[in-house]
Amino acid sequence: MIRFLFIIILPVLVSCTPKERPITYGTDECSYCKMIIMDQRYGAELVTDKAKVYVFDAAECLVDFMHSHGEIGVEANMLLVTPYTDPDSLYDAKQASYLVSGKMPSPMGAYLSSFKDLATAQKFQATSGGEIYTWDEIYKDIKSIRLDAIRQYE
Repeated sequence: MIRFLFIIILPVLVSCTPKERPITYGTDECSYCKMIIMDQRYGAELVTDKAKVYVFDAAECLVDFMHSHGEIGVEANMLLVTPYTDPDSLYDAKQASYLVSGKMPSPMGAYLSSFKDLATAQKFQATSGGEIYTWDEIYKDIKSIRLDAIRQYE
């Protein structure tokens, strides 16, 4: 009897395990702005504790979505971004470094690019200029960071 229950329950447990899924560029629609996700150097994903996956065309859409859907952000098991130098991959958003540079426009106009580490962000900053931010800074101040970038670069 226990073996039978285990066989029945195991697929349910496995199907509810939070895990990332690859973004299908050119097909997936951003969960925030509803645009088709096109640029493989950008992209983000939120995976809830209940294994629901939300995909975004840029890190700024992820942050905006979290601000406008607070309950979903609280349920986030994973926050992931696509590193600028590693298209088609996803990396922990809280560990990433972010560069806002006028020479690197992002899909939603915040000029925000994600990098796996500070050293890589600094390398791009040396050639492209701009300011480097942490996840906490981006999450807290996305509106003012976006406005400053638009004023400075447009």
